[in-house]
Amino acid sequence: QLQLVESGGGLVQPGGSLRLSCAASGFTLDYYAIGWFRQAPGKEREGISCISSSDGTTYFDSVKGRFTISRDNAKNTVYLQMNSLKPEDTAVYYCAARGHYCSPYEGNFGSWGQGTQVTVSS
Repeated sequence: QLQLVESGGGLVQPGGSLRLSCAASGFTLDYYAIGWFRQAPGKEREGISCISSSDGTTYFDSVKGRFTISRDNAKNTVYLQMNSLKPEDTAVYYCAARGHYCSPYEGNFGSWGQGTQVTVSS
């Protein structure tokens, strides 16, 4: 059974940093693209970053230069390093998997984690 589990969320002050983890079980991440999405209260879920099986990366405009996605296949985990956090980054963050290639459409991702809450507030 394919499972993804996010962790690393929490409360952080504006300008602070967090590193989210997306740990996979039941499958090997080597052959999958992993996307990070987020959903803020009252808003639709949006894609923010993705890493392909060949380590190609993409970023949503609002997080470019602040967030970095990476993978450690030995640990079967993908990370999202989030720096210079802003209150508007407050959301539930999800990771999701699909075969090999990234996609801007969440409907193309078949396996999802349960999400982790990130709150940016002073």
